[in-house]
Amino acid sequence: MNSNKNIRNHCEAADTPPRRSFLKTAAVGAAFAGAMLMGAGQAQAATTWKIQSVWDAGTVGYDLFEEWCESIKEKSGGELVFKPYPAKAVAADNNALFDAVRNGVLQGMNPFTLYWSGKIPASVFLSSYPAGPDQPHQWDTMFYSLGMLEKTREIYKKYGLFYVGPIQHDANIIHSKKPVNSLEDLKGMKIRVPGGMVAEVFQQFGVSTVSLPGSDIFPALEKGTIDAADYVGPAVNYELGFSQVTDYIIFGPPGVMSIYQPVDLMDLTVNLRAWNALDPKLQQLVEDEVRIYSQKHYLTIQKRNIEAMEKFKADGDTVTRLSQEDLREFRRAAIPIWYNWANKNEDAKEIFDMQLKYMMNDTVGYITEEDLEAAKKQM
Repeated sequence: MNSNKNIRNHCEAADTPPRRSFLKTAAVGAAFAGAMLMGAGQAQAATTWKIQSVWDAGTVGYDLFEEWCESIKEKSGGELVFKPYPAKAVAADNNALFDAVRNGVLQGMNPFTLYWSGKIPASVFLSSYPAGPDQPHQWDTMFYSLGMLEKTREIYKKYGLFYVGPIQHDANIIHSKKPVNSLEDLKGMKIRVPGGMVAEVFQQFGVSTVSLPGSDIFPALEKGTIDAADYVGPAVNYELGFSQVTDYIIFGPPGVMSIYQPVDLMDLTVNLRAWNALDPKLQQLVEDEVRIYSQKHYLTIQKRNIEAMEKFKADGDTVTRLSQEDLREFRRAAIPIWYNWANKNEDAKEIFDMQLKYMMNDTVGYITEEDLEAAKKQM
């Protein structure tokens, strides 16, 4: 009995140190694992970007933008969050929006690229302009196949910004109180159009141009203080009530809704520091997602346009079209003005030169040497 008891006591004594050692090791291991998990959680904590659009809340444009932003968290596995804001929510106007992204108050913006022509002269050539490339695929080709994206990023970098990519939107069209079947019919009309290059070209045809914010267009048409007005595409313009105050919609030749701003591009631009701080795989995700969103945004608005045109027709509105010869004449008047804007600085010139080479290529054929010679005589 004593012998067995001694053996049992010896075994228990012999077991105790390894068991305690194991428990101590397990505790240390658990603590280490917990620390590793906490570290991993910190490494994978979501990066949140605040991004303001120029679309007003409640519009189809903002609804699409908000839906896209909300999808980024899932697509990034929770590593990146886009927090969307409608127009004026953080930055009160376009100038404030530009500065807010540069200064990091916002990490990104979803503007119409043309807004920055006063700050970045080259941007006048980063969205469609009078009688320039007039098909969405032509702009995607220039950006993604002909080096325009890379050059644009070089330009934006100088301003502390990173241009992620273009977002296809729509054409801008003109609603008129009277029919316009040729450029000659424009003479003497008072028309609301964007300033800058667009206004300068219309003035060549005897148009008195007026600059008005979007909210002032309907009352100006209603009161008759203007004869016609440019704004965005049919879907939005119908919602704004343009069919109630105009009877005609001016399009270009078949297949061309607008000869002056046929591909009004938006984009996603972000703070350069925020972009550089992002993991490369997330950078690639954002670039890919912008291209996907661009297609969805464009196609959804085109569907709404088709529906809106049926509504305009039901309300008694009539479409009038300018001819191919009108388009050629409009382009001849525009070319000297293109050069005036291209000569504002070297960046603008480089972007324009890329586009001119493309437009002169036989696959496009918009511009000939004769067109350029004729333009030089007008300059």
